[in-house]
Amino acid sequence: MSSIRDRLVDNQVKLNPTDKEISSVVEDLRSGNAQPEDIANTIYKILSNELSDEAQIASFLALLSSSGLDRKPAVVARCAQAMRRQASRIDQQSLLNIVQSRRGEGSYHGGFCDLVGTGGDGHSTYNVSTTASILASSLVLISKYGNRAASSNSGSADLLQAIKPKPPAINSVTAETLPRMYERSTYAFLFAQAFYSGLRIVAPIRKKMGSKTIFNLLGPLTNPIHENIEARVVGVAEIKLGLLFAEALSINGARKTLVVCGHEQLDEISCAGKTSCWRIVERPNPAFHEPKSDEDKDLATNDEDGRPRTLVDIQQFTIEPSDFGLQRHQLSEVSPGKNAEQNAAILMRLLRDELPRDDPVLEFVLLNTAALFAISGICDGDTSDMGHGDNGKVILETGPGGLRWKEGVRRARWAVESGRALASLDAYVEASRTMEENLR
Repeated sequence: MSSIRDRLVDNQVKLNPTDKEISSVVEDLRSGNAQPEDIANTIYKILSNELSDEAQIASFLALLSSSGLDRKPAVVARCAQAMRRQASRIDQQSLLNIVQSRRGEGSYHGGFCDLVGTGGDGHSTYNVSTTASILASSLVLISKYGNRAASSNSGSADLLQAIKPKPPAINSVTAETLPRMYERSTYAFLFAQAFYSGLRIVAPIRKKMGSKTIFNLLGPLTNPIHENIEARVVGVAEIKLGLLFAEALSINGARKTLVVCGHEQLDEISCAGKTSCWRIVERPNPAFHEPKSDEDKDLATNDEDGRPRTLVDIQQFTIEPSDFGLQRHQLSEVSPGKNAEQNAAILMRLLRDELPRDDPVLEFVLLNTAALFAISGICDGDTSDMGHGDNGKVILETGPGGLRWKEGVRRARWAVESGRALASLDAYVEASRTMEENLR
């Protein structure tokens, strides 16, 4: 299987930027002749503030949407690449050093993980992915990418800033300080506005348009350390987006990836019923032959005849709470938070293990935490030594997709009941506030 270092080499941005004027790209969109590289380069120019005509930008975004090209995997993948080119630069070697210093478990190699959704599902459920990411940081490195609420009552940034008595300083985690955060914490929140200054340029245009654009899709695909992410769960708010996201992520080098959509058009694993899944699976290519030369052999991704070292498949399957050993709960039972402050209060009760074991919100969070644990590979080992409170009894049973969903739940419950998840949040809060003080 490819290492993080392999993917850094193999998946450098493959854009072929042109100097094509936006007016020409708009005409190409009208005629049906627009090319992915020209669309992506226009996205880059918009975010780089190289284009000043707001009406023309709005026309480009509207035509891109009406043409349906913003639902093509190649276009979405290239636009995500273009947007990541605009992100603040992060010291890659420092991130690699962090991963190499960690001990893996099962088939998890100690890398960074993310749990993110498109939002916009209209259900206003509790902040599941953010809470699940905190639980997951008890065992894996988390780089949670997120922003403020756009259509819901409480976005990930809103939830974190509402934590009492001391919220984290979310703006203190930047491209410069991120490596230092991981010296003190296994959790980091990557606030979109702190890494993508160009988002401030396009925000008022999108607001005036009042309709969805390709930027509604790009968020989950543009974690600033995308190339370093070992495993991720990505929620989409429409089932028809599932395969699109899986293919776009695969094009951009993502592996160990699970794209999910609850059948209620929910961008999480549903606690109320079935969830459709698209899993990116990497497997050895039986036709691959090692290069004859030893020079840079560890970085080789193809053999001398151009055959890839690995092949990538997308598996589709369906899961439901019973696959995790949990009961169903109606979505009305997990929509208790009317604002970020109320959701933050629920978060702290959950982390302090003050909720009943069968509480709907808790089990909703356990489902989604378990999925990240399962896709990361940390559940694949036959032994377990998480720490105090772990009985070491691994649940070997596999479910749909060949993953150990119930073992994921066992580990997620341990994160809460052992206090490790709460300790992880506390470490992140203190580290972020200390960095904020040092920046003054």
